[in-house]
Amino acid sequence: MSTVTVSPKYQVVIPQVIREALGIKPGQRIQAVQYQDRIELIPVKSMRKARGMLKGIDSTVKRDRDRV
Repeated sequence: MSTVTVSPKYQVVIPQVIREALGIKPGQRIQAVQYQDRIELIPVKSMRKARGMLKGIDSTVKRDRDRV
C-alpha cells in the first residue's frame, strides 16, 4: 500500500507502481468518485477501447409477464 501527500493546491502524485499497473499516461483523464469515506480514481477509457469488454456476458433476463 502506498501513501501519498496532498499538496497545498490539493494535488497528489499517483505512485509509479500504480501508474504502470493501470497504464496511466500523462494527460490522461481520470474520474474522481467519492465512495462512502474514500476517494476512488478511475481511469477514463475511450469507447473504442471498451468495445468487447462485455463479450460473453449472459444477457438473458427473466422478465415479469406484464413486461416486454
